[in-house]
Amino acid sequence: MKRIVLLLIVVIICSCQGNKKHEEGNSQMQKVMAIHDEVMPKMGTLGKLVSQLKDKVDTTATGKQYQQAMKDLQKSNSAMMDWMKGFGDRFDSDEILNGKELTPEKQAWLDEEEAKVKALKEQINTSIANAEKLLANSEEKIFN
Repeated sequence: MKRIVLLLIVVIICSCQGNKKHEEGNSQMQKVMAIHDEVMPKMGTLGKLVSQLKDKVDTTATGKQYQQAMKDLQKSNSAMMDWMKGFGDRFDSDEILNGKELTPEKQAWLDEEEAKVKALKEQINTSIANAEKLLANSEEKIFN
């Protein structure tokens, strides 16, 4: 009888730990998607800034700064598209949207994707900030 109770306790503990790991993976997926959802709306800003910078590109030193800022924005946009494609190739909709339990291999992939999306967020925010600063400085020169 003691063995049955002990075995039952071990099974309950193991199943609770398994559920905890599943919840951690699901929470991590939600975190990755939240980062994506935070930066995705900024894709329109990238396009708008590229258009504004394009008109200012020329052969002068300042014109080359505009060109570099424009290239950085375009790289950020491409990086987002590449990340989304790669992420979609690795995970199915049940894993992304419904918290379907991940295999150990997919959990390792999710760890990689979390690092990638954090770097992507930084890249997008930095390229936008740099372009906006450059454009603001050009506006100040016009009004001074």
